[in-house]
Amino acid sequence: MRVVITGGTGFIGKSLSRALVSKGYQVISLTRSSRPSEISGVRNVVWDGVSSAGWIEYADGADAIVNLAGENVASGRWSAVKKNSILASRVDAGRAVSEAVAKAKVKPKVVIQGSAIGFYGDCGPEPVNEKSPKGDLFLSDVAEKWEASSVSIEEHGVRRAVIRTAMVLGKGGALAKMMGPFKVGLGSYLGPGHQGVSWIHIDDEVRAIIFLIENEKCSGIFNLSSIHPLTFNQFANSLGAAFGRKVWMRVPAFVLKLALGQMAEEVLLGGQFVLPTGLIDAGFKFNFTEAGEALGDIVKQ
Repeated sequence: MRVVITGGTGFIGKSLSRALVSKGYQVISLTRSSRPSEISGVRNVVWDGVSSAGWIEYADGADAIVNLAGENVASGRWSAVKKNSILASRVDAGRAVSEAVAKAKVKPKVVIQGSAIGFYGDCGPEPVNEKSPKGDLFLSDVAEKWEASSVSIEEHGVRRAVIRTAMVLGKGGALAKMMGPFKVGLGSYLGPGHQGVSWIHIDDEVRAIIFLIENEKCSGIFNLSSIHPLTFNQFANSLGAAFGRKVWMRVPAFVLKLALGQMAEEVLLGGQFVLPTGLIDAGFKFNFTEAGEALGDIVKQ
């Protein structure tokens, strides 16, 4: 049993790799680094990020390809160059996966195509699900093109599941950057604080991906997000409580916009209340449904 992961050295990719190895899968992690994997049972394979060169043999007959590759969207102000890089890193990886599937003599059983809930844009207080329309923001356009980058694999009879992932809570990603200030009582509300925060515990993120790999009836769009989204004010209070701290500061929206521009508007001040209707209908059960419980678990690790 073989799974190929693009973005396998990232936060989600590492956790997914460990879980797959524990289930007996052979994991091939595509990376630009020539260093061996730090995870026992995972083989790092160097690739260029834009083609199937160097890894087509692993795609041939694979049980799954999981495409998680993509540049961090929240690493600073978005210049024109940064925005192009965010988009290209995702679209190029999707096209590389499509190329690998087209060339494979024995087609992979499934491709799990990464995406994000930014697809829905800034939705205000109304909840959204997989049938909700695309938003009109930069990240909405990125998600749409990211998803479309591998759609051609379906022409080869390969099952495809698209995962629109919410903020993943764990010892990495966005939460890792937030935990320091909250731990010492310097956590802050951001802007008005009414923006939606949709989230998923890293354990449920990994379990959901494996669920989609192993369930042959699962294809199409799936929101990987807990059943209980909340406002940023509520999320900040829950994170503070996990450390036994009160949250008392607020960063005004105009300060965030001055410092980070469009990135702040879309990532920090915008939000969505996303429901995982597809996963629920498919029979997936979440281990973590409340943000306070999930954050408490992570803080204790």
